[in-house]
Amino acid sequence: MKVTYHGHSVVAIETNGKKIIIDPFITGNGMCDLEAENVEADVILLTHGHNDHVGDTVELAKKNDALVVAPFELATYLGWQGVNTHPMHIGGGHDFDFGHVKLTQAFHGSAYTEEENQRIVYTGMPAGILFTAEGKTIYHMGDTGLFSDIKLIAERTNVDLLFVPIGDNFTMGPEDAKTAVEWISPEYTVPMHYNTMPVIKQDPKKFVDSLGDTKGKALEAGESIEL
Repeated sequence: MKVTYHGHSVVAIETNGKKIIIDPFITGNGMCDLEAENVEADVILLTHGHNDHVGDTVELAKKNDALVVAPFELATYLGWQGVNTHPMHIGGGHDFDFGHVKLTQAFHGSAYTEEENQRIVYTGMPAGILFTAEGKTIYHMGDTGLFSDIKLIAERTNVDLLFVPIGDNFTMGPEDAKTAVEWISPEYTVPMHYNTMPVIKQDPKKFVDSLGDTKGKALEAGESIEL
């Protein structure tokens, strides 16, 4: 399985002959190395409805005839835009032909802002994603603060690769993110959700160094890990 980081919270996975992308905020993302018109995706996984995570989902889904997997309210909203969706919710899992997806809780918000209408659309609860394929599990935490039930997730799941937000202000900062990593004890850790805007400016290499013996890597946009 090939896993590639593309800046902010954008993660691409190639497994079982499928191309999967998580939270494809590409257009307007200065940290992203992709161009939306060139992205191929069979599946789009979404953690929540904020614009910097939904990103180019509608355009990518229509262009690629991709399946969008998202929390129920967000999936419903995107379905109204003509997108093929599979709704899920926190605690639920589903076996797809590309792998197993389970949604975890995340402590954050979830709403899509329609700037042209000056309207905020509620899109349900935010989530993290546990994705399992080829005997490996990736935990994309989405946007979240630190919460103690992370310990329960860790007790029940062997996480091979963790994507953890470190930006602070909107999500965990480096100190809380380090605690989350200690609880989860993944094989590899990659920081995300930082430096896209001044208010979430962080040093990812400093964060990785703070993990000590835990295997961490601050991936550049476009850099990959093989699981």
